[in-house]
Amino acid sequence: MAVVSVLRALARVLSRHSLLSPSCSVAPFRCFCGSDSPADSQKDVLEIPLPPWQERTDESVETKRARLLYESRKRGMLENCILLSLFAKEHLHRMTEKQLNLYDRLINEPSNDWDIYYWATDTKPAPEILENEVLALLRDFAKNKNREQRLRAPDLEYLFEELR
Repeated sequence: MAVVSVLRALARVLSRHSLLSPSCSVAPFRCFCGSDSPADSQKDVLEIPLPPWQERTDESVETKRARLLYESRKRGMLENCILLSLFAKEHLHRMTEKQLNLYDRLINEPSNDWDIYYWATDTKPAPEILENEVLALLRDFAKNKNREQRLRAPDLEYLFEELR
């Protein structure tokens, strides 16, 4: 509430010194802080439905790996960009075609990137259809048992190195 009192004091000073036009009113503003904010009705949120995920059967394995690498790096939120791109660097080159399809579904079916993050960090349960070996591998990777510093997505130079 200290911010509110500072703003009101500033408004009084400005109005005394004629820096505000007479038509400008400073009294009726209301500042919401912390717990006194009104409940969000979500009426202004527009949910745009995504088309249902479909497996791409016309893609070669190499093309699928390249697409999934790109999609792992370019996410809607930084946390998933880092987590999924590092996971892709570590595991994509070893995945079978079946595992690539499971990973494709995992990162492309949900419409909300936060869901993927919560499932990967085991904060919320994933839908049964997505509970599989790849999600288990991602969850294990997200635990960061080796305590690696994961602050940014990997550079792309590793694509030109010999596979381990």
